Amino acid sequence: MTARETDAVRWLDTQEGAMLALLEELVNIDSGSYDKPGVDAVGARIAEFLAGHGIPVTTVPVEGYGDALKAHVAGSGGGNRPVVLMGHRDTVFPKGEVAQRPFRIAEGRAYGAGVADMKAGLVMNAFVLAAFHRAGAPVPLVGLFTSDEEIGSPACRPIIEETARGARAVLNSEPGRPTGNVVTGRKGGVFMVLEVRGKAAHSGGNYADGRSAILELAHKTVAFHAVTDLERGTTVNVGLIAGGQSVNTVAPRATCEIDLRYVTPPDRVAAMDRIAAIVADSTVPGTTAHLAIKGEFLPLVQDEASRALFETYARVSAQQGTPVAGEFAGGCADSGFTASVGCPTLCAVGPVGGKAHSPEEYLDVATLVPRAHAMAETIAALAKA
Repeated sequence: MTARETDAVRWLDTQEGAMLALLEELVNIDSGSYDKPGVDAVGARIAEFLAGHGIPVTTVPVEGYGDALKAHVAGSGGGNRPVVLMGHRDTVFPKGEVAQRPFRIAEGRAYGAGVADMKAGLVMNAFVLAAFHRAGAPVPLVGLFTSDEEIGSPACRPIIEETARGARAVLNSEPGRPTGNVVTGRKGGVFMVLEVRGKAAHSGGNYADGRSAILELAHKTVAFHAVTDLERGTTVNVGLIAGGQSVNTVAPRATCEIDLRYVTPPDRVAAMDRIAAIVADSTVPGTTAHLAIKGEFLPLVQDEASRALFETYARVSAQQGTPVAGEFAGGCADSGFTASVGCPTLCAVGPVGGKAHSPEEYLDVATLVPRAHAMAETIAALAKA
């Protein structure tokens, strides 16, 4: 590294306390995906931190969800192709969660709603941007702070893809795996809503006149689950079901929500073809069904450029004395969108944590600074490449 890059890393060495202070503030703000004021409050605190370090932040207005933020740090070389540091501000938790379990630290672990997934990654990205702004960045950097990843990024996906096109690389600061590893591949996901329509009738007086939407949905649910192919990595899960009018009425309507996970784009095509055939077919005569896609993630498929990015990250991590490997994850993330537009992408480079989306979610505090180091040194190595 150059003297300036070394200065950036040395500054990060002194920042664990400040990182934890900012993390506590962010965790103690409710920011569920549909809570625009809360998600924007997290963004405002990040923007305030960055502005305090002289880093300009652009707000991209988003209707119905939190706004997206872009922070820009000029680079001394590398042309106009930035390295993008990416992270989402929303969590899966409802409003009021923070009051029940605010941020705390016990025995080297931090706890709280979204502490690892992924408010620690947001803090890390903000401090790496600040470090390079202070010392001088070897390439341009963009910090992209989005608002709706936990529900498939319905509003921010175009912003993510636009930012990634032409970028040198994307480092997505989802939490590092409990093993300490990063993620080099992820499944894609399709989230769907199915509505089945039948015909109401009195369940005792004229049962035969009815057409049960619930019965039809039950047949379809069994068929959907049969699309699962564990060896191929394809899973289908009907996770929510609702329907009916009253206990003594043949159900005129029923709905369900379906989660499809797959490994490669051809797997998606094969599964969706089978799902469409199930929707079109009726076991209960006189019922109809309509399927709508509610949200979707693309898979993170490692190509040659993304493999080279991982190898760079692994090399600098090993030099720090913390070897990492790449893991495949069944969960989805925005990194699939950036990889899909051809940008070299590495995911889960954030501080290490586990048990995301649960009350037991935790962050290993001791990984905050080392993971920031690894990111900073990877950026320096990319500049030389």
